Amino acid sequence: MDTLLQQIINGLSLGSIYALIALGYTMVYGVLRLINFAHGDVYMLGAFAGYYLANALGLDSSPSILGTIAVTIGAMGICALIGIVIERLAYRPVRHHSRLASLITAIGVSLLLEYGGQVVFGASPRFFPQMIRSETYSFGGAQVTNQSLLIIVVAVVVMFGLQFIVHRTRMGKAMRATSYNLAAAKLMGINTDRVIAFTFALGSALAAVGGVMVALAIPRIDPLMGLMTGLKAFVAAVLGGIGNIPGAMVGGMLIGLMETSISATAYSTYRDAVAFAVLILILIVRPAGIMGSAGVEKV
Repeated sequence: MDTLLQQIINGLSLGSIYALIALGYTMVYGVLRLINFAHGDVYMLGAFAGYYLANALGLDSSPSILGTIAVTIGAMGICALIGIVIERLAYRPVRHHSRLASLITAIGVSLLLEYGGQVVFGASPRFFPQMIRSETYSFGGAQVTNQSLLIIVVAVVVMFGLQFIVHRTRMGKAMRATSYNLAAAKLMGINTDRVIAFTFALGSALAAVGGVMVALAIPRIDPLMGLMTGLKAFVAAVLGGIGNIPGAMVGGMLIGLMETSISATAYSTYRDAVAFAVLILILIVRPAGIMGSAGVEKV
């Protein structure tokens, strides 16, 4: 029972990481019906932005909660700007072309960020400063670190914050209108370009939060760190129902729990295959995802 509780804690912590990134996928897909495959690489850029900001503030020698908040906000701002630039230069020119063109563009941007990151940051791993002193808490025979608790709490707060923005703000109403019908939203006077840019900025900021949180718990970062994590987060978004904010959270948690469960068995080497097996299964059984709703699309 103790082992099961430990697995659940580890699974929720890992799942929260996937959820934070999956929320960004969901935001962009919900408005543009675009799978932004570069999103996992923005998560990597968020980790590196946090790395340089933390070193600039000297947080490795003097850990600080306020410093950690400042680094996270700074990384969010940098990645939000990067998201706007990516949307303006890469996605907006092909927005009115076929979905295949947008998909190929997304893959191209992803490769550019990955290998451009190796040129700029170097291919060797960097080790993230310890901005918060690590503490371990024990209860019920299980152990949990303060970093893991922070990741879980941040993921839940972000989910509710997104729900508030989408359903209780003027920009959220514009996002929902743009998602429902882009042309009609333009006719109603909504600046859809600004709405889409805001969506990319918000999704990229969420990826930065994920990058910094992960770097706190797993301090080894490198330019390819977003590749596998981003793909698993995409699977989490599809599992929960891509375009659905609570669904992204649920999908991330489920993928995290499944991975940690497999890791505790003799088949631990197959843990990375679990997410993609789930993707195939969910597309066969319920393509809309657990919390998604199937819709009819006219062609």
